[in-house]
Amino acid sequence: MDHYKTLGVDRNASPDEIRQAYKKLASIHHPDKGGDTARFQEIQSAYETLSDPQKKSEYDIPKGGFPGGGFSFNGFPGGFSFQTGPMNIDDIFGQMFGGQRHHHTPTYKTVVNLTLEQVYNGDQQTLNFATNTGPNSVRIDIPKGIENGQQLRYDNLIPNGVLIVEFRIYDHPKFQRNGLNLTSEIEVDVLDLIIGTTIDFQTISGKTFNVSIKPKTQPNTTLRITGQGLTNGHYNGDQMLLIKPFVSDNIDNDVIISILKSKNKGN
Repeated sequence: MDHYKTLGVDRNASPDEIRQAYKKLASIHHPDKGGDTARFQEIQSAYETLSDPQKKSEYDIPKGGFPGGGFSFNGFPGGFSFQTGPMNIDDIFGQMFGGQRHHHTPTYKTVVNLTLEQVYNGDQQTLNFATNTGPNSVRIDIPKGIENGQQLRYDNLIPNGVLIVEFRIYDHPKFQRNGLNLTSEIEVDVLDLIIGTTIDFQTISGKTFNVSIKPKTQPNTTLRITGQGLTNGHYNGDQMLLIKPFVSDNIDNDVIISILKSKNKGN
């Protein structure tokens, strides 16, 4: 995947041009706006690489060439790079004959389980595992808003190796996830749905919101607390409240009679 082509910018684009291109594409392809999740993740990955000076510098090193550049001759199959100073004969043959000679980079895969709270806050974790050079311990950054089943590649953490981590998110008893949006069911007494009420609701951020339920609210109505879902650092999802009615065991008989009288008058 060419990160420059993904964002639609040339290799000499300024940081501001890269940022503007990302914002434009992200607003079009964001899953909450009907965009494709895989396409959106490609756009995010491209921006995270090209907006970071160190990652961009590493990415810009010509593949199959020499860090620091040199002179390029394209008459050989696969291209051929030359620079003064020490050269690796395997690199030269690899470029001259279509990359047939190259060193295999070991790839290590693992699975990390996360709570929804870790997805909201982002996290760091230390992973311990065995490699072909012996025991290894690395600390990885987990970005906010990671998707269930999403895989991330971590370079330069393992000597001469690549680490691929798949993330799996535990189910949450209170919040159900849909992209960056969260949905929670709340039980409300039917009498409160009739006359209206207010309820306190604590979001995944830990903040408590006073939510107003209007009189004559219908069962299974969905209310929204804007911006209080998950976040990926660029966009915030919403918290949705799905109202589930229940009938209280201590309804006063006078209240029932009053409701019946009111209903009969309406008929």
